[in-house]
Amino acid sequence: MNAELLFSESHDVKTPLLTVFAVDIAPGKDATPSPALMTTSDPLSRSAAHWLGSGEFKAALGESLLLHSPAGVDAERVLVVGLGKVKSLSPHALRKAAGAAVRFAKPRGIRNLAIKFPNERALADEPENPLPVELSARALVEGAYIADFEIDTYRSDRKDTSIESLTFVSSERGRTHRAEVQRGFEAGRIVGESQNFARALVNEPGNVLTPTELGKRAAAMAEEVGLHCDVSSTQMLEHLGMGAFLAVAKGSYEPPALIVLRYEPPTPAPANAPVLGLVGKGITFDTGGISLKPADGMDKMKYDMGGAAAMLGAMRAIALLKPNVRVVSVICSCENMPSGRAYRPGDVLKAMSGTTIEVLNTDAEGRLVLADGLHYAKTLGATHLINAATLTGAIGVALGQLNAGLFSNDDEAVIHFQRGLETSGEGFWRMPCTDEYRDTIKSSIGDIMNTGGSRYGGAISAAMFLKEFVGDTPWLHLDIANMAWIDDNKPWISKGPSGVGVRSILEWVRTYAS
Repeated sequence: MNAELLFSESHDVKTPLLTVFAVDIAPGKDATPSPALMTTSDPLSRSAAHWLGSGEFKAALGESLLLHSPAGVDAERVLVVGLGKVKSLSPHALRKAAGAAVRFAKPRGIRNLAIKFPNERALADEPENPLPVELSARALVEGAYIADFEIDTYRSDRKDTSIESLTFVSSERGRTHRAEVQRGFEAGRIVGESQNFARALVNEPGNVLTPTELGKRAAAMAEEVGLHCDVSSTQMLEHLGMGAFLAVAKGSYEPPALIVLRYEPPTPAPANAPVLGLVGKGITFDTGGISLKPADGMDKMKYDMGGAAAMLGAMRAIALLKPNVRVVSVICSCENMPSGRAYRPGDVLKAMSGTTIEVLNTDAEGRLVLADGLHYAKTLGATHLINAATLTGAIGVALGQLNAGLFSNDDEAVIHFQRGLETSGEGFWRMPCTDEYRDTIKSSIGDIMNTGGSRYGGAISAAMFLKEFVGDTPWLHLDIANMAWIDDNKPWISKGPSGVGVRSILEWVRTYAS
C-alpha cells in the first residue's frame, strides 16, 4: 500500500472514496443516538445531514454509512464510519474505525481511498478528554495498514484486494499541529507494517516456515532495517549447553535456529544504561511431541511461533523508530515432533543455567526453549527481560479473548509496560506470579518440573517455571496464546494471526529510552 499525508480541505479531495468519522453525542447510555460528523466541512455536513437525522445510522463503533455522489464534494463516495459514544472517544477507537473503512473498501473493488482526520472542533460540546493529535494520527494509520492484511496467500484463485493508495487528509493549518500529525503518520506506517510482518510470519504453514526459514527471514529483515543478526543451529546450542532447547528440537528432522538480533541506538547509551532483552518462543509447528495433541485443531499449531513473530515485528519497528536504548532479542525456534529421537515424559534435562528439569509432558515445550533463551539473553548483557509466547491454553480459560496474560517479578517493569499500553491499545491483564506458587513445579527427581501436575492454574505454573531462569533480573512474561489468532473476521481486521504484542513490546522498550 502506498500511503501519503495531505493537508487540504476534505471536500476538495478527488478520490473514489472519502472516509469521515462520526460520534454519538447523545448524553447517557440509554438516550436515543445522536450522530455528529467530526468535520468542519460544510459540504460534507450538508450531504450527510438527512441520513444522520434519519435514525438509520447510530455511529456505533465500526458502523458505516455510504453516500454516493454527495453535492459539493469532489469524492465519488463518502463513507461515514462510527466511533461510538463521544465520552468513549479514544485513539484506539480511531484505529478500529480506520480499519473498518479499509475493510469496507476492499471487497467492493475500491483500491484508492482517503481518510479524513477527525476534527473535534466540529462537535457542539468538545469531549472532556480531547484526542492527542500525534497518537490519534498514528492509530488511524496503524488501523488502516492492519486492515489491509489477508490470509489467503496460497489460494490459486486468489483475488488481490489490497489497497493500492491511501491518502490521509488533515485540514488543520497550524505548524505545531501539522508536525504532530506528520510524526504520527510516519510512526503509524512503521508500526502497521511491522505488525503485518509478524502476522505474515505466523500465517505461513509449517512446511514453508521451518526454523531455518524463520532465521533467513529474520536475517533479511535485519539487513533491510539495519539490525545486527546472527543465526546459528545445533552446534551452537550444544556449545552453549542449551539442554532444554536441544531436547525439544531433537525430535524433528528440521534443525533448530537460534536467532540473535541487536539494536544499537544512534546516540551511544551510557555504560550503566539498561539493555532490554526481548525473548520469543519460535515453535514453528507443535504436535505436542510424544504427548501428542488431539488431531482437531492441530493445523493451527503453526501459530506457536507467535511470540517469536511479535519480537521480530517489534525489533523491526525499533530499528526504524530508533529509540535511545540498547536492545537484544533472542529467538529460540524449532519444531516439537514425535520420533525415535524425541524427548520423553520422565526425562530429566539440564538447562543452560544448570537447572535440572523433570519432563512430565512434552507438550509443555515452549517454556523449555524459553528457559534457555532467557538465560542466554542475560549472558548477552540484558538487564531487563520480556518474553512473549503462545504458552498455555489455560490463559484463555482464565481471561477469555479480550486480554492476554501479563506476569512479572518486578512492579516497576510492569508500570513501564502498562504505561505503554496507553499507546498500544492492546489488552493485557496482570496475573499472580508469587513464591506461594513455586511448589506447583517442585520436582522429586530434579530441581523443577515442566508442568504443574494439575489442571488448576496452568498459566501461573508456566510463568513460575520461567521465573526460575531470570533470577533477580526485572522480567515480564506475556502469555499471548488466547490472543494471537482471531477465529472470525471483524469489521476492522481479518481472521487469522493478530500480531498481538508487537505494539506493546515496542512501547515498553520506548519507555526506557532516554
